[in-house]
Amino acid sequence: MSSKQKGKGMNKMEKIRGFEIAKGFENKEINLPVRKTKYSAGYDIEAAEDTIIPSFKKGMNPTLIKTGLKAYMQDGEVLMLYNRSSNPKKKGLILANSVGVIDKDYYGNPDNDGHIMFAFYNIKDEDTVIKKGEAIGQAVFQKYFVTDNDNAQGERMGGFGSTSK
Repeated sequence: MSSKQKGKGMNKMEKIRGFEIAKGFENKEINLPVRKTKYSAGYDIEAAEDTIIPSFKKGMNPTLIKTGLKAYMQDGEVLMLYNRSSNPKKKGLILANSVGVIDKDYYGNPDNDGHIMFAFYNIKDEDTVIKKGEAIGQAVFQKYFVTDNDNAQGERMGGFGSTSK
């Protein structure tokens, strides 16, 4: 935000979009995501705890890596979760859902407070260990659009994977 925008009646405490520590992770030394360069689109996300991602076997569920984070945003915005470009080759990690989608109404939901998790499969022959504080992916805030005849009225009733329930 430019200094001009700050001065135009905008309350410094007004939340536009960003990250917060999710309930249950307040005392776990979670780092809020940052962009590494001024032209980076993505905020680097770290693992909240040590996690072992087992080598893939047919029929297994993906491993959820906790981040200890939740995200807030404006209407018409979404947070997209992407894998690190180095993860498949170096660690054998691929996102189970290709791209994670964090909707605005996921924030603060009653099931898990909007806790963001990355769902990974490990395509290497051996287990992969992710250490607490290790970068696991990146998050990009984006604008989205709806169709002319859209009239969605549903409300989120839960957390991870609850949109269609």
